[in-house]
Amino acid sequence: MDWFRRMMMGRYGTDQFSVALAVFYVLLSLIAQLFRLPVLLLLAYVPLVLCFYRMFSKNISRRYQENARFLKWWSPVQGRLRRTFYRLRSWMHNTSYRMKDRKTHRYYKCPHCSNTLRVPKGKGKISITCPVCRTEFIKKT
Repeated sequence: MDWFRRMMMGRYGTDQFSVALAVFYVLLSLIAQLFRLPVLLLLAYVPLVLCFYRMFSKNISRRYQENARFLKWWSPVQGRLRRTFYRLRSWMHNTSYRMKDRKTHRYYKCPHCSNTLRVPKGKGKISITCPVCRTEFIKKT
């Protein structure tokens, strides 16, 4: 392993862009295997070769600039992905609670602030007061 460490001295190594290229290669090759597309499998090697080229490059300043440009593009995309996955996770969490309570409670949205309210089921027509905005509305449970 010492020979590898000596060989990598003065070379750029891995960064976020190289990891993204490797992940992109894996995704493309999986899609090519699933849909049996040999042309896409050949095209999948392009990001892999680019990834290895960047890792073994001795032009460190140029690779650093490329990574900075990638991160400038990736940061907003990553933020949107995180928000989307957070919303999906909270929706799944809320849906699981609703499924557990579906025999004993009803869920309504406040007409004023759109807050979700949980009320007991089977009480007939009741007046519901939103705890957030104090709006009163009548619903049948």
